[in-house]
Amino acid sequence: MTTAQKTLASGHGWQVSDVVCTAVAGDKPFEEEHRGFCVAAVTTGTFRYRTRQGTAMLAPGAILLGNPGACYECGHEHGAGDRCISFHFSPAYLERVVADLPGVKRLGFADPRLPPLPALAPLLAEAEAARETDDSDAFEEFGLRMAGAVVAAATGSAAATRTPSRRDQKRVAEAVRLIELNAERPVSLSALADGTATSPFHFLRMFRQVAGMTPYQFLLRTRLHRAAVRLRTCETAISTIAFDAGFNDLSTFNRRFRREMGEAPGSYRAKRTSAR
Repeated sequence: MTTAQKTLASGHGWQVSDVVCTAVAGDKPFEEEHRGFCVAAVTTGTFRYRTRQGTAMLAPGAILLGNPGACYECGHEHGAGDRCISFHFSPAYLERVVADLPGVKRLGFADPRLPPLPALAPLLAEAEAARETDDSDAFEEFGLRMAGAVVAAATGSAAATRTPSRRDQKRVAEAVRLIELNAERPVSLSALADGTATSPFHFLRMFRQVAGMTPYQFLLRTRLHRAAVRLRTCETAISTIAFDAGFNDLSTFNRRFRREMGEAPGSYRAKRTSAR
């Protein structure tokens, strides 16, 4: 077997996997069947992809597109191995995303791939960073953002930008309050959307437009802020502060704290002592 697949995260109607292929030139191309919609971002390597939509050479930054029930073949005549972040969506899941995109009426991909696009580059970089740092909680949002961005790019449509209504602002305010009250616990994007009576994709776009960041970004910022306050106001062990804030392990907390605050938690706390 030349392909290894590791599930990074999953939820109702979606799954994201880290797929590593070690096939080399001369190996027989393998054939498989897409069980659902597939959107796979190539991060390293090149390979040939053939399906009923056509044949394409995929390189880093390109997006493989697959429709449910479609047989496909991958080959490495011109290179050895590849690695992809592969998002899989059920038809019902993608249908809800399509319903929130203006001008998109057809559910399904007409082409086998999307070439590397500047509009998708930041999202792909975020997804790859989440894979490398084992940030599984981030992939629920990444899946929705990836689905919307790829469908829009594949169909030539664009999400309409409008001024948030009072109702939208009220919904986001309620979601913000809910995140603040439960910041130390896992917060599901789907649960937040259900609380506002909107689809997860619509809720995510609405939240980003009103709050200026995604719900997951707001959750992380809230946790880090509370941890920073405790580091400056008490002598509790850093590991205890990290776990109380909602982080599952100390290394993740240290890495995120350094990225947000510009220094490690221990150095941040030490400044309080030196100031005194």
